[in-house]
Amino acid sequence: MACSSCMGMAFQVNCSVQNKKPSAILNNIEYFKTTLSTAVSKQPLLRSMHVPMHIDVLKIFKNASAKLLDAFVDSVFEFMDQPLLPSQKNFIPVDELEGEGVVITSIIGSIPDDFTDGVYVRNGPNPLFGGLKSTKSVFGRSNHIWIEGEGMLHALYFRKNDFVNSDGSRWTVQYNNRHVETETFKLEKQRNKPSFLPAVGGDSPAILSAYLLNLLRFGIVNKYLSNTNVFEHSGKFYSIAENYIPQEIDILTLETLGNWDVSGAWNRPFTSHPKRAPGTGELVIMGIEPVEPFLEVGVVSADGKELIHKVDLKLNRCSLCHEIGVTKRYNVIMDIALTIDIKRLIEGGPLIKYDEEEYARIGIMPRYGDASSVRWFKVEPNCTFHIINSFEAGDEVVVWGCKALDSVIGPISESSRVSDSTSTAEDASKLYSHAYEWRLNMETGEVRERYLTGQKFFMDFPMINGNFTGLRNRFGYAQVVDSVATSTPGSLKYGGLAKLHFEEPAERKGGLEHEEIKVERHVFENNTFCSGAAFVPRQRERSSTFAGFEEVEEDDGWVITFVHNEDTNISQVYVIDTKDFCSEPVAKITLPCRVPYGFHGAFVPT
Repeated sequence: MACSSCMGMAFQVNCSVQNKKPSAILNNIEYFKTTLSTAVSKQPLLRSMHVPMHIDVLKIFKNASAKLLDAFVDSVFEFMDQPLLPSQKNFIPVDELEGEGVVITSIIGSIPDDFTDGVYVRNGPNPLFGGLKSTKSVFGRSNHIWIEGEGMLHALYFRKNDFVNSDGSRWTVQYNNRHVETETFKLEKQRNKPSFLPAVGGDSPAILSAYLLNLLRFGIVNKYLSNTNVFEHSGKFYSIAENYIPQEIDILTLETLGNWDVSGAWNRPFTSHPKRAPGTGELVIMGIEPVEPFLEVGVVSADGKELIHKVDLKLNRCSLCHEIGVTKRYNVIMDIALTIDIKRLIEGGPLIKYDEEEYARIGIMPRYGDASSVRWFKVEPNCTFHIINSFEAGDEVVVWGCKALDSVIGPISESSRVSDSTSTAEDASKLYSHAYEWRLNMETGEVRERYLTGQKFFMDFPMINGNFTGLRNRFGYAQVVDSVATSTPGSLKYGGLAKLHFEEPAERKGGLEHEEIKVERHVFENNTFCSGAAFVPRQRERSSTFAGFEEVEEDDGWVITFVHNEDTNISQVYVIDTKDFCSEPVAKITLPCRVPYGFHGAFVPT
């Protein structure tokens, strides 16, 4: 009977808050606490007591409320591990290493003498308590989706020695890993059990109840993940996922140093892909939220100490814009039809949904512009998460990205399900992205679009030589999807790498589409897949007495990537010469433990 009363109260609370913003709910909680405080102070017995006793009363009430809410969650919600297919074993999380890491002793090939001293680090989900969770309750089911899970950094340290090692090389290579310790990570570690209810996937009533109960218990609706990307600005290193602000990381120890809110000026989510503006060194950022303002753009000073510009673009929907682009003068906004919509959730629909019937557009915004200064270009329907590069070419702004026709995040349309035996390869391919070009004429408003590499193979997680961000470049790189090995949308596997020659046409053979560019492919061994690939530019010291480094060609360097062989269960890091892209890696570095598949990586010179 008590449970029925609790359920009734929960539904009433749910109905009463469904149209309120989180801030309004918190204000009501504060109002309730203030009312209680006033009532206590008017009691004759308590009025004469010292203030500390008054504070203790409120503290006791707060603790009792928290315990009641925890008891309710424990009795009503059942946490369950999400099952994995045998082909998904390398998505299982791993334990942290103890100490300062492990020196690598097994390297096939050799690290080039002119490789760069530095740290190669990759971010990715490594869920606490054994994996992603689902819950079952009277409200229905809710579940984590595949992009969730606490972030773990995997790092490889390259140090060139003055002496020669016993194997004839001059390099010492060391591996380490560590969780990104956000506030919610530390909270659940302290409680030693799953505590936040999954609040993204599942039945609408279950997600709404998770929102409310997480908010009442912890003050936020979901965990801070920090599992997507890593970036450097002004000599400091950060981990990021776009549902929160970045965490500063000690790159040498992987210790989490604290949150970065740009001296208190940025108090909203932060894009996973900020961009350094060419010429100024300023950092262009943005943040999306499912409540207004839906998208704000900011510019951080080159020294990272000041937010010098912040503006609401006044969008009428929360588009899941994952990456911002830059050119010399502009910011590039991808307003796609993959949206986060709380109103839709309340009405029984999914929280995150891609709707191919909705509009898609690209906004070109002056670096320090406002909402009225954005020039919007309507483009064909697409779901584009990643931008390869963007730059100005005469009257045009050119945007290169990885375009798909459906989303691997949110509910997948029936025709696009990868594991549906009745779907065709063409249907499933909607989920996979292709290299694509948009040319936006700032004078005439004309839009020209084309597939850069045709539609015969799929790629994502692109990278370029970072010195060319926002400038015209000739080369790019991406991870190539193995569509046969990919069993589910949340388990994309990348069986190779591609080098894109943007200014060189493909060889004219039968079946090529018009104006395809040249692509070189580096294909891994059977059942071997990569994640977190990054470009490492070659740096040659000047032979003269002048300080600095010689200029080298844009594609002179290496692609470095974590790989895992599912047949042997061995994880390695490959170093691939980009001037000899299709040949064997110059070095295969065997790691001391398995590294699960993850998201983005970066190489930071030291």
